[in-house]
Amino acid sequence: MHGHTHGKLSVLALGALGVVFGDIGTSPLYALKESFIGHHPLAVDPAHIFGVLSLIFWTMTLIVTVKYVFIILRADNEGEGGSMALLALISRSLGKSRWTPLISMLGVIATALFYGDAIITPAISVLSAVEGLTVVNTGFAPFIMPIAIGILVGLFVIQSHGTARVGALFGPVMVLYFLVIAVLGIISIVANPQILAIVNPLWAARFFMIDPRLAFLALGSVVLAVTGAEALYADMGHFGRRAISISWLYVAFPCLMLNYMGQGAMLLGHPAAVENPFFLLAPEWARLPLVILATIATVIASQAVISGAFSVTQQAVQLGFLPRIKFTHTSATAAGQIYSPAVNWSLLVLVILLTLGFGSSSNLAAAYGIAVTGTMFITACMLGVLTFAVWRWHPFVAGTVTGAFLVIDGFYFASNATKIPDGGWFPLLVAAVAFTLLTTWATGRRIMRQHMENDAMDLDLFITSTTRSLPRVEGVAIFLSSTAEGVPPALLHNVKHNKVLHERVIILTVVAERVPVVRRDARIRVVDCGAGFYRMFLHHGFMEEVDIPAAMKACNQCGGPLQVMGTSYFLSRQTLIPSRRPGMAIWREKLFAWMVRNAQSPMEFFKLPTNRVVELGSQLEI
Repeated sequence: MHGHTHGKLSVLALGALGVVFGDIGTSPLYALKESFIGHHPLAVDPAHIFGVLSLIFWTMTLIVTVKYVFIILRADNEGEGGSMALLALISRSLGKSRWTPLISMLGVIATALFYGDAIITPAISVLSAVEGLTVVNTGFAPFIMPIAIGILVGLFVIQSHGTARVGALFGPVMVLYFLVIAVLGIISIVANPQILAIVNPLWAARFFMIDPRLAFLALGSVVLAVTGAEALYADMGHFGRRAISISWLYVAFPCLMLNYMGQGAMLLGHPAAVENPFFLLAPEWARLPLVILATIATVIASQAVISGAFSVTQQAVQLGFLPRIKFTHTSATAAGQIYSPAVNWSLLVLVILLTLGFGSSSNLAAAYGIAVTGTMFITACMLGVLTFAVWRWHPFVAGTVTGAFLVIDGFYFASNATKIPDGGWFPLLVAAVAFTLLTTWATGRRIMRQHMENDAMDLDLFITSTTRSLPRVEGVAIFLSSTAEGVPPALLHNVKHNKVLHERVIILTVVAERVPVVRRDARIRVVDCGAGFYRMFLHHGFMEEVDIPAAMKACNQCGGPLQVMGTSYFLSRQTLIPSRRPGMAIWREKLFAWMVRNAQSPMEFFKLPTNRVVELGSQLEI
């Protein structure tokens, strides 16, 4: 963010309001309501109203403001944020240590939990907004589900067209939304100004003293007020720490609290309004416009989490946790705007099944929260590693900060765990499937590389034995290799079947670094092996796409410049055969083999010219 003018910062802050705060901004639609009429109902009396609102205020203050805005946002991986970026940052800083496997596992679990959140957010956000139509007129009840499904389908259908044009409207619409909910809150607060006392933490303490069990269970609904807090960190690469901090501290946080206090002030005088306090806060004539505005806001919130799913998946692919998946850029200028058909349609199917299966936002609220609090707890664990080992804070300060957030996040997670039988099992099921896919692919790749390295022929021996006996033909042959040592299978098969060598032979290994973007002067490293053989390493960041032909054009370290039409690319296509050899369980080996078969072709993924590629197949037991 250094060097941005004030005008640029204000534009970024406006954009952050639209993208980053859509999810947490729409929480007032259901958070307070669910606290009182959810799966653990509370009496709508002053003690409980003040207690719940005090918990909401201090939850937003401690978790969002202190933990994320003041601390976590400083943990940027060269400007990028999110679970995968944080995992890469810590792994790069610590190198190989006894903590590395545990930290990697925490990062993978957080990523897996994100997918559960990404499915529930569009469903509960859109459904809770459309349900506001019943406040306008009870006759709308039969149309709630069809309208919600129609909006969700339309939202996913437009993803392939990109969000650049729609995104320009996100900021102003969310500013209007935040101002409207703040004004509605202020009008209600003026009628019952005593609600302002909820900023006193004694009200939260009294709630626990009155009924410790219900207060603990209420935490599971109170935390709905901060769903979307992870987006502050995940979207840091798009807007920067300062813009996100300004948007939260000066717009989102004050407007949200004014609305929550306004809902509470209304409940003090009209307890029956607890059925839908967000929409009943508005006068009758304004309720339909408010439903429309809230629906647009929930679409924006859903759009943000869908875009986040694309970005997280791309990072997982580049870091070696998922197979190659097709991505397309939807903007010629914004590198972060990408689209994945596989991710998009998978999310759509799961979101619709979830919406139809649970039927209402109240039922969905039981499923919501477990994934969010799980991710927050993991982030607190990784914050401990950051403060102790990377930032090297004083042990007392690091221990106090980490311990405090582990206790807070632990309580919220434990409270949400009680909702597992009522629907919390769904995001955990999604996370378990995602975790299995992520770890199976990473482990399978490691085992496959080990087998290939063990069976590989030494390159020096290969050069010595082949250069004297085989004819050389004109041109350049580039053999892609997943390992940094030995001879790639495609080169061995080419020699075995075609019995020729090209004038220049380049063994190319693509290396994913744990930084978002690799400097231009550090992208290519070449080792001259003699006799026209070169080993090349092409480095890229986890936010970058790999374009091998473009990289080759800029390289003249392999005996001169490379001509596009004089260069052939040789790829190895392994057919994996699951076996009883040590490694993974047989079912995971079969799953890994299926993932390999269905991965995007290296030719497409690396943007190789289709008429210059030769694929040579082989079988490999794992």
